[in-house]
Amino acid sequence: MSEKYIDPAKGAFESRGCCNVPKLYHKNDTLFHHGCSKLDSFNWLKDIAIPDNKPSFDCVEVRFKNSRKEFFRIPEDVPFYIGDIVAVESSPGHDIGIISLTGETVRLQMKKKNTDPKSEDIKKVYRKARLTDIEKWVISVEEESRTMFKARKLAVDLELEMKINDVEYQGDNTKAVFYYTAEERVDFRELIKVLAEEFKVRIEMRQVGVRQEASRLGGIGSCGRELCCATWLSNFKSVTTNTARTQQLTLNPQKLAGQCGKLKCCLNFEYDTYVDAIKKFPKPEIVLKTKKGVATHQKTDIFQKLMWYSYVEDPSNLHVIPLKKAQEIIEMNKNGKFPEKLENYAFVKEKKTDFENVVGQDDLTRFDK
Repeated sequence: MSEKYIDPAKGAFESRGCCNVPKLYHKNDTLFHHGCSKLDSFNWLKDIAIPDNKPSFDCVEVRFKNSRKEFFRIPEDVPFYIGDIVAVESSPGHDIGIISLTGETVRLQMKKKNTDPKSEDIKKVYRKARLTDIEKWVISVEEESRTMFKARKLAVDLELEMKINDVEYQGDNTKAVFYYTAEERVDFRELIKVLAEEFKVRIEMRQVGVRQEASRLGGIGSCGRELCCATWLSNFKSVTTNTARTQQLTLNPQKLAGQCGKLKCCLNFEYDTYVDAIKKFPKPEIVLKTKKGVATHQKTDIFQKLMWYSYVEDPSNLHVIPLKKAQEIIEMNKNGKFPEKLENYAFVKEKKTDFENVVGQDDLTRFDK
């Protein structure tokens, strides 16, 4: 049985929103699908009609490789739709992208990104891609994988402390952008000369962080799902160890670190909820004074509203105190009163009773005896 052929360029085009490699002698009308797009956009205003006296918005959002999207101005009296392959202005030459948003939704996106729609700096959409444009685009995209591995080898030969993790060719095959990560500053002037001689294109180097590197490479997280940064997360906020402490998590780097080596971004998702909930609890520095001894705080279960305390003389013996009981003891201490012992206020878990056959029926294993 012959092995199934896998087109190496298909993955590169999927990162641009294409479910298949563009065909030179087809219309490519069904090339773009929202299900194949990384960090896809949803046009939630598409069913709302524009008033007759109001012209349609003259800017569109065009997506390129991975999460790179830019806004471009379209020419008048030329209809453009989501999924159209277009040639857009670049420096130098032109680039090829796919329209991901049109209409009033683009206006809202530009407002969110603090981009002025009337600015003269907005680049233009030249035209819908011609056959020659698509042909050059396919050739350049097919070269990206080979170029990346070759560039990594050249960087190792030059003994540069850097990692090239992605390459993006411009649509007209005149420029290549190399994305890399490095812990320290790297002098890659010699590398640019070697790359320019090897690939005969203009070279541009862009440094990205380790979180952006993980979003480009993708992968499966410890939760069993695809990485958030590779599917929907685009705003990377700093995550500190204080975030983990607030959520009562053990500071274990192996469990708290993601594939990028940094603290997981999902630690920020429930942080605000924990901050609001923990305001109802007494501070951990407050001790509970009893006639038996002084008890210090050990840990807290915020959602079950339970607090663990232990006597100073016996720190290994923990007592689970409900929040209301702990507040009651603290109030008693403020009034100069001391309860007998913590055991009188400890949370008692109900004992689980075994199943009893009250109906009188025989159990299911009666035939095994």
